[in-house]
Amino acid sequence: MATAYDERLGVPLRWWVQGSMLVASLWLALIVAVPGVVAWAVTAVALGLLTLLLRGYGSTRIVVGDGTLRVGRARIEAHHLGAVEALDADAARRAAGVDADARAFLLLRPYLSRAVRVEITDPADPAPYWLVSTRHPDALAGAVAELTQRPTV
Repeated sequence: MATAYDERLGVPLRWWVQGSMLVASLWLALIVAVPGVVAWAVTAVALGLLTLLLRGYGSTRIVVGDGTLRVGRARIEAHHLGAVEALDADAARRAAGVDADARAFLLLRPYLSRAVRVEITDPADPAPYWLVSTRHPDALAGAVAELTQRPTV
């Protein structure tokens, strides 16, 4: 079976801009206090760390296909999935806040306001549902719903 849905939760451009401005401020503070070569070296290391941090945080993928739902490192087979619901910003905020279950599996990103809630029907799994941030909740919910309706062989 082909991949029905694939999304990478990359960080927004404004995070890159703000991080670059932070590193530029560091360079400006250092260039007046230490020799130029040291300022440039420290700035290069800071820029490298920023890049690793933002790329690592934004490398999380959501993949629906091959009979499974994969969210980051977590993976669950289709026959353990129940009802799926696309949530708007208000419903996602409530689901992650006042209506949350402490046992739920959460993959939330602060720069994404919408989410999908997927019920888990496996009695051995302590998580009652997965709550996953996404840019395209309707498409993800549709792909998961289609996945759960397909008979597994």
